[in-house]
Amino acid sequence: MRGRKPKPAGMSTRRADREEGAVARLPACPAHLQGEARKEWWRTGRKLLDCGLVTEIDGAALALYCQAWARWVEAEANLSRFGVVIKSPSGFPIQSPYLAIANKAMEQMAKLLVEFGMSPSSRTRVAVTPRPPVAPPLPAEKPEQDPRLLLRVLES
Repeated sequence: MRGRKPKPAGMSTRRADREEGAVARLPACPAHLQGEARKEWWRTGRKLLDCGLVTEIDGAALALYCQAWARWVEAEANLSRFGVVIKSPSGFPIQSPYLAIANKAMEQMAKLLVEFGMSPSSRTRVAVTPRPPVAPPLPAEKPEQDPRLLLRVLES
């Protein structure tokens, strides 16, 4: 396919305030995500939720991203520890297996980043609508004292 990847049909409607009174929440973190993957779930998930880009059905895709992230972090730590080139049992230098793991995880993450609009180019194709802040309940008496309260009453 030539040109830009089309935006998914439902992307513009994937907003936290889509349904009247609906409460948007992050899907439950899968039990198999541990350590770094679990940390990434909460870190990235909260940001995606604030932008209205994650719903209950996106849990599997987010879990895939988080697992790839954890593999990449672990592989990079081992590359720092052992180096990119290691000695084989026969004594010849070979490429570290951690380099292949890191590269594969980076490829997977790059594809999933685009799906969630988390890369600079894909962000231009995603309509992000931040969740509206929850307004405190309006007092019933004398809204005319504060012009902001009067505006809230008129808007609702």
